[in-house]
Parts: sequence; C-alpha cells; structure tokens
Amino acid sequence: MEHTRTRSIDAALTAARLPQTAEDDWRQLLGRVDRELPRLESLFRRVYGDTEATEAQLALLLGELAASWQARPADLKAVDAAREADPHWFLSNRMLGGVLYVDRYARDLDGVRARIPYFRELGLTYLHLMPLFLAPEENSDGGYAVSSYREVSPALGDMEQLTALAAELRENGIALVVDFIFNHTSDEHEWARRARAGEQEYADYYWIFDGREMPDAYEATVREIFPDDHPGSFVPMPLPDGTVPSREEAERWVWATFHSFQWDLNYGNPAVFRAMAGEMLFLANRGVDILRMDAVAFIWKQLGTTCESLPEAHLLIQAFNAALRIAAPAVLFKSEAIVHPDEVIQYISPEECQLSYNPLQMALIWNSLATRDARLLQQALDRRHALPAGTAWVNYVRSHDDIGWTFADEDAAELGIDGFEHRRFLNSFFVNRFPGSFARGVPFQDNPKTGDCRISGTTASLAGLEAGDDGAIDRIVLAHSITLSTGGVPLLYLGDEVGQLNDYSYVDEPGHAEDSRWVNRPPYPEERYAERIDPTTSAGMLYARLQQLLAVRRRTPEFAGGALIGFDARSPHVVGYQRPGDGGGLVLCLANVADAPETVLASTLQGMPATGEDLIAGGVVDLRRDLVLPAHGIAWIRVRRGGAE
Repeated sequence: MEHTRTRSIDAALTAARLPQTAEDDWRQLLGRVDRELPRLESLFRRVYGDTEATEAQLALLLGELAASWQARPADLKAVDAAREADPHWFLSNRMLGGVLYVDRYARDLDGVRARIPYFRELGLTYLHLMPLFLAPEENSDGGYAVSSYREVSPALGDMEQLTALAAELRENGIALVVDFIFNHTSDEHEWARRARAGEQEYADYYWIFDGREMPDAYEATVREIFPDDHPGSFVPMPLPDGTVPSREEAERWVWATFHSFQWDLNYGNPAVFRAMAGEMLFLANRGVDILRMDAVAFIWKQLGTTCESLPEAHLLIQAFNAALRIAAPAVLFKSEAIVHPDEVIQYISPEECQLSYNPLQMALIWNSLATRDARLLQQALDRRHALPAGTAWVNYVRSHDDIGWTFADEDAAELGIDGFEHRRFLNSFFVNRFPGSFARGVPFQDNPKTGDCRISGTTASLAGLEAGDDGAIDRIVLAHSITLSTGGVPLLYLGDEVGQLNDYSYVDEPGHAEDSRWVNRPPYPEERYAERIDPTTSAGMLYARLQQLLAVRRRTPEFAGGALIGFDARSPHVVGYQRPGDGGGLVLCLANVADAPETVLASTLQGMPATGEDLIAGGVVDLRRDLVLPAHGIAWIRVRRGGAE
C-alpha cells in the first residue's frame, strides 16, 4: 500500500485547522505528518487490524494531533526546532539528572522553584519530579495511581505552577521529566468512576469480566506482582455505590496488575490509545521534556501468555512515539522496564524509547559491593551495555523504588553462580542478616512462597554509612563513579549526594506503613545539606568528592555518548572499561570493589601508551608500572590512542 494521506485523514486535518493558524505553522505540521504517517499508520494497523474502523480511529487521532500542535506555545515550538536540529542533545557529557518527590524534598512546586539555584550549583540539566498528579490521598501508591493527568495534587500546587516551573527550569538549562503512568489509572479516575456507574464506553477502557472464567484463564499464565496486596491479577469490581464485595461474593472482576486500586487500561480498544495520547500531549504542551513511561512491559494482554513484553507493547509505544514526533517532537520517552536484561533493551530505539533506565547495572553495582567480586558487572558492561545510535541509558545507583536482582540466571551460571541461591544471599546481606554485612536495608514484598524479595534503602544506608562502616563513603563514591562514566545520563536521587539515611518514621505515616519503599524516600535532609560545605562531616566529604567527579565529567568529552569498550583488568575485584572519544582520546576507567588494595599489573596495561593523565588526582600516570588501586578506589586515566606518548 502506498502511504499517502487518505481522504478521511485529509478531511480530519482540514477540519482541525484553525483560522488563526499561520501558513508556516501548518506547513510544518503537514511535513511532520507526511514524514511520520506511514509509520504511525503501519503500527496502528498491526495492532488494531486493517479495517475501516481502524482508519476512522486513525483519522480522529490525526485531527487531535493537529489540534494539539496548533495549541502548542511558541516557545515550545522553538524547542522542537532546536532539538530536531540537534537530536542527540541528551548524549552530552554535561548531562546530569536529579530525581525527587516534590512534597518530601521541597513541600510544593514553589519550593522546587526556590531550589533551582542549588540545582545549578550541582550541575543538573534534567530534573525528574516523581508522580505529582491528582491521586487518592490514601491509595496513591506514591502517586502511581493517577486520578487525573491534567491536575496536580492540590497539596503540591496546580497545573499553572507546574507550567511556570517548567519554563523556569528550561531557562536554567534543566529539562523537566515527569512520570506517564499509562498502564493503569486509579480506581477514582473519571473513566473508572463512569465504568463503575455502568457506562459501557468507559467499562471498555478496562479489563472487566463477569464471573471468574476469564480471570482464571489469564491468571493461569500471569505472575503475581504485589502478592501482599492481593492474589492474582484481578480484584472484585466495586458496585455502582462504591461498595467492594468480598472475593467470595464478587460477580465482576477488574484487572489490577499492581495494587487493587490501580485498574489496568485495555489497549485493545483504540479509543484508549487516543485518550492517553491526548493526556500525553497535554503534558507536552505544558513544557514537559521527557516522559518516564511507567510499567511498559505490562500494557498489552494476551490470553495464554505472561502478558509481559508482548510484541504489541512495543508497537503501541512506537505509535505513541510517532504521534509525538508530529505534535511535540522535542519530547523524549524513557522506558521503565524492570524485566530480563534481554527484554529491557528491546524497548530502546529512536523509534520507541530514546532513554531507558539501566536496572541491570544498578543491581550489579550493589552485587559487586556485597560480594567484592566485579565479574558479573564486568560481564554486563562487556555484553549488555551497547545501545542503538541516538539512544542512552539512564544510569543510577538507586531509585525511589526497591532494588530487584535482575541479572540473568544464565549469565550468572557462566561464572559458576546459582542465580536463585545468589539472590537469597543478596537479600540476606542487604537486610543485615548476613554476618559482617555493612548494609542496613529493609525487605520489600518478601514472598515466602517463591523466595522472591527486593530491597529498600537509601544509598548511604545500603553502603554502610548508617552502620558506621569505615568504607561507606568510598563505596558511595565508587558506585556513583560508575554511573558517571559508563555513558548516558547519570541520575542522582537528590539527598544521596550528601549521604541521607533511611527514614524509619514511614511506619507512622498514613498509607505508608505497609510499603517499606518509603524508608528510602526520606524528607529533605536539611542538616546534611547545611553540612555539605564542611569537609569535617560525612556529608561534606561525600559532597566534595562527588562534585569533583562531576566537574571532571563535564570537562571530559570522552564521557559523552555511550560508546564503551570493556577492559580486562585480570582481577575479579576490578571492573574496567574504556571510553573512546572522537578526537583520538580515550579514558580508561578502573574501580576496585574489594575491601583491600588491588594491583593492576603492568603487563595488563602493556597495550596502553606509556603514560596517561590522571583525571581525578591530577598528574601523569606511568602505565609501564603496576597500578595499585586502594580499597574501593577508582581511576579515570586519559590516554592518546595511536601510539606511545
């Protein structure tokens, strides 16, 4: 089929054009439609079928995209043009991300604006505000149960304040990132309320069944995600008056992969796709630069499968990508896929998600610190780090969430490690149930049936600062040095740069006591921030060392992009890799995860030039001699390729 605009699509576009729209603006839109429509149409038909109904839905979508583009503010259209001219803007070595909960870090959106001078001091170019949309006060799952994508939680501010914050961040060179929770809504969302009231149009937005026949059939192959909340994937459908029947008395059931109050959307219905595209474009026109695509693996359901990472999930995200390339081309997607490493990478491409969390690297950094063995991390960097051109990892030491041990069992087996038993060891170690552990983590979703468990805790508490371990600060610096130097966008959970500790008071907060992840979401650590300029404090020592690494990263062009070449340091305790630059320079990065000094022999370095530049300590490094890394020591050494110096 030749991909030209059909009569129905042309009619939808013509009907959407406003009299005041300038001819140049309209030409820009039509140019993007002509460029992206073949892809969008192909994706839509692959998901929804080659039918007249699909054609009609596609025409409606194009009309909505045209309306959104015409409503897009002029300053954001200028950002569109700049990023289309420089599509790799996010691959710079000057990129640095920060993430925070608005209420816990700054009370409200105005408080976030007041902290912009500090963000500039730190060097942030990317700020992720954790879920801040309207959500039920009690049943919010930390904001991931959205009641309205167009309203900010009143406790934080309003949409006008968010728009103003986005503009001020942009003026300060900081891109705004928000979560787009598109697998599910809160059961208090208007769509859910109308479904509960019996409106079939909105009941069709969700997976709702009479009786247990279909729920049982799906649950035969679908895993439990939050067994502490409810068994299986379905929960009783509330009655029109809001009463929730018992599981024994329930006659209707609704799909809820996560918590019982988070209802999964039915993307088999194209009206759902259009509705969520509209919410996405609304946020884009408010100045959001990057959308964190939440729970990407779960958005498509098919009977007889795990209902995770199915081909249609990728097609849908690619279709959202194509829609934004038409109506808000500056906006990027970041995938959140905590799945098998082979599945994580499937979401990453310029046509799908340009950015992705790197959960494997994060988990293996902690594994290395616990075991003092860098081999699994080295294996991952050697094999699983490379990404398609025009994409990047978001590398992090820890997030707002728990830590799951996402390494592949087959990778571990190559090193003689039993994956199941090793995860049990890691869980024991990080909750201080293993002799000699420095970690002070808290178990999350401990499942005795399966032996599964994840770990909650701040970086400092997991690395030993809470326990008073002498190696804690060195471990924290080492962990961050890897996220800063392996390529992509390094992401700090703000407060970790001054060593914030676990907050055990979460057990006394309404709605938090049953969710141990709140232990690693402490309120703004005011005292530790005040101490960041005092080198005699742990906060001051840590902040100074991290600021030094950040300064080195900003002036080291080899750290741009994502190209990485593994380096075998011939020690199980030392992870090594090389970052090549465009101008003939190369930075050799080494990190010793052991509690004792480790030597990289001169014979191991013989392929290098005779000398290199120590980017962290300064001075010249003799690479014809053994290189001794102290306990938890790191080295970034620049050499010139193409011969001895």
